[in-house]
Amino acid sequence: MFGRECCCCWDSQSSLLPVEQPQTFSLPSPLPQWPQGNGNDFATGRICLGEIEVAQITQFEKIWSYSPLFEKSNSITFYRPVEIPDGFSVLGHYCQLDDDLPLRGYVLVARDLAVSDNFVRDSGSDLPALENPLGYTLVWSKDSYLSGSGYIWLPNAPDGYKPMGFVVTTEPDEPDLEDVKCVRADLTDEAETCDAIFSAGSILSKSQLQVWTTRPCERGMLCNGVSVGTFFCSTNSSSGDDLNIACLKNLDSSQAAMPNLEQIHALINHYGPTVYFHPDEAYLPSSVPWFFKNGALLYKNGMNGGIAVDSLGSNLPPGGENDGEFWLDLPDDDETKNYIKCGNIDSAELYVHVKPALGGTFTDIAMWIFCPFNGPATLKLWLWDFEMNKVGEHVGDWEHYTLRISNFTGELWSVYFSEHSGGEWVDANDLEFIEGNKCIVYSSRNGHASFPHAGCYLQGSSVLGIGVRNDCDTSNYYLDSSTKYQIIAAEHLGVGVLAEPPWLQYMREWGPTIEYDSTSEVDKIINRLPFFIRLSVETLFELFPTELYGEAGPTGPKEKNNWFGDER
Repeated sequence: MFGRECCCCWDSQSSLLPVEQPQTFSLPSPLPQWPQGNGNDFATGRICLGEIEVAQITQFEKIWSYSPLFEKSNSITFYRPVEIPDGFSVLGHYCQLDDDLPLRGYVLVARDLAVSDNFVRDSGSDLPALENPLGYTLVWSKDSYLSGSGYIWLPNAPDGYKPMGFVVTTEPDEPDLEDVKCVRADLTDEAETCDAIFSAGSILSKSQLQVWTTRPCERGMLCNGVSVGTFFCSTNSSSGDDLNIACLKNLDSSQAAMPNLEQIHALINHYGPTVYFHPDEAYLPSSVPWFFKNGALLYKNGMNGGIAVDSLGSNLPPGGENDGEFWLDLPDDDETKNYIKCGNIDSAELYVHVKPALGGTFTDIAMWIFCPFNGPATLKLWLWDFEMNKVGEHVGDWEHYTLRISNFTGELWSVYFSEHSGGEWVDANDLEFIEGNKCIVYSSRNGHASFPHAGCYLQGSSVLGIGVRNDCDTSNYYLDSSTKYQIIAAEHLGVGVLAEPPWLQYMREWGPTIEYDSTSEVDKIINRLPFFIRLSVETLFELFPTELYGEAGPTGPKEKNNWFGDER
């Protein structure tokens, strides 16, 4: 696992001082030579968005650092991109907390294809795609003995154009009009704030500063918004609902930067994580065909008894929606039922869905794990742990994690860890790598949620120490997803390239609806606690996740919101 090293000093940039080149994160091993694209532009360093071409810049030089005096806020540093390719223009600057070093970010630079390559504009507009700002508006400034002077400017775009980011200087004079470009409005999309990076100053203070990352408002497999990588800042406490900067839009319908099938296999072989299950895991994964062949039954509402499912799921009702009319379940025979519950890790494989992300500038490789059974929950109440008898159990557990790959370079950028009803994106520099550029995914005991590190993750109130335990550790139970996988869908490849398995079209429930007697079980636990710390059942229920109250049978991958949408 990689440590963090701070490489920026506190002094403001001066013309008398050498330009600081901050340390940037790199993966443990060099990237391989990806297979040739045969016409596609994956990992060529540049992506066409229609009338403009963009490149991803990850090399920066420091402009200015700010560390609030008498405040607990972390210090923040602003950077300008360097090593800009000929003909490309900067769209905005970048910033990052110093505690998060080394640098792990990017900004896009752009060039107008009509100017550079005699490109005929599809829009029919006579206006250039990129234009200088008319001037700048000073958004925030600070003169600090500790940090020196800094000024944050918003480009004033001409009519019909939008700014993509802010510009930072150490001098009070307006930046040069050539420092950044604005983009024609029809080539942009709406942006929103995402993660709060920095906050300093009180609401009543004129020197208050709020800084966020940005992303397209509409995200998912069918959306065209492209993140520029710049930041948004404001001098009030709002989250920037009405952003005065935009993101880009990919108007090239060919999706030429997406990897072809050979490149997808190369990416999975290079990055496929090892999934570790807890040493005490009793409910291991299996392949879907193993689950069917060993006795899974299909039930229909109003029909007595279930019918056997063939190994491919060909006799499952395809398409439609989850209307509650069908569900899968285990056989009635206790011996067979217990056998299936334990899974069969030798047969297990990852089921892979490959899709465009952020307007086709990234590729998301979602890797789904199937477990025939989800075990009961273990509740943590301060110093005590209580294993539930039934609460948390259900048939047919689908969990996943997602690799986000830059289509500019083929570099692993981040991994999404699905954690029951939620999850989180984790940057590559915060992952544990087991071999080369292959990271570790930890699957929690009984629940199979995905986490980036070993340990106990509490689902509930971590402040009070009350919730459901998610215990993760290494063991002899593991899956190497770089070799044990099946690509089940990649819509961008076109019709006929991949044959989706029949069971993927089953949109109903993979297990029966469960109603837990949570009140009875929790009440028994409360009665075992010392009298002076007992809480009511209602109070505890407010702290526990909603899964403890009962749940409908889980649905398959294609019925999940993130199949077409983004992970969050």
